[in-house]
Amino acid sequence: MTEQRRRTALVTGGTSGIGLATAELLAEQGHAVFLCGRDAGVVETVVDKLRGRGLEVAGTRADVRSAADVRTLVERAVAAHGPVDVLVNNAGRGGGGRTEEIPDELWDDVIETNLTSVFRVTREVLTTGRMREGAASRAAAGAAGASRGAGGRIISIASTGGKQGVLLAAPYSASKHGVIGFTKALGLELATSGITVNAVCPGYVETPMAERVRLGYADHWGVTEEEVLARFEAKIPLGRYTTAQEVAAMVGYLAGGHAAAITAQALNVCGGLGSY
Repeated sequence: MTEQRRRTALVTGGTSGIGLATAELLAEQGHAVFLCGRDAGVVETVVDKLRGRGLEVAGTRADVRSAADVRTLVERAVAAHGPVDVLVNNAGRGGGGRTEEIPDELWDDVIETNLTSVFRVTREVLTTGRMREGAASRAAAGAAGASRGAGGRIISIASTGGKQGVLLAAPYSASKHGVIGFTKALGLELATSGITVNAVCPGYVETPMAERVRLGYADHWGVTEEEVLARFEAKIPLGRYTTAQEVAAMVGYLAGGHAAAITAQALNVCGGLGSY
């Protein structure tokens, strides 16, 4: 990195799937990465593995549904690496079924996990994480800053399901629509601050969650998981699922200096599944 201090990247849900691929890539790009997950043992294992590759990574157990955990998470990230420069809101879950059968508990948990956590973590990073303060100090110093990648970056993992309805997944689709709306509003709010705000919208991505989703549809439709996979792949113009690393590559681009003019956008990484 060109700065004396490595830029700090905080990745929620960074122990598997897109979150792990993103944490790994950002660390490879030279960021000091702080990640979280809900299982302390898994967090420790992932951190040790990445450190074993010589990457600057630390982490802690945190449940992003908890306001107290979110505050502690950001405090520990700052203590480990310094003010947060890049935030990746990745933690999330699936959830759905026939709407008339969805209990309040499921709806509330999907919204809390996928949408409310994005607001809470972002707010905490702007304040406790000192992202807003850092942007202001760079502006006061007259830094060219954002044009060279010195500005803050807020990147949330949404979904193509946040741009269109998803069959049998009303809570999930609603939550991801909310993430996109939040991203566009905050991007406009922070546009002159040196902080960009964007969402990445994956389509079908092969992750542990994807397998659970296929099993859920298999149960609803009374078919095998293999049949569900075939149906999904048939809808994708490229004919295959996207990889977690391909999604992480978009995050890595948005975190860098060449993306300084991109804000308030929701960018698809979906194999052509969505052209909107």
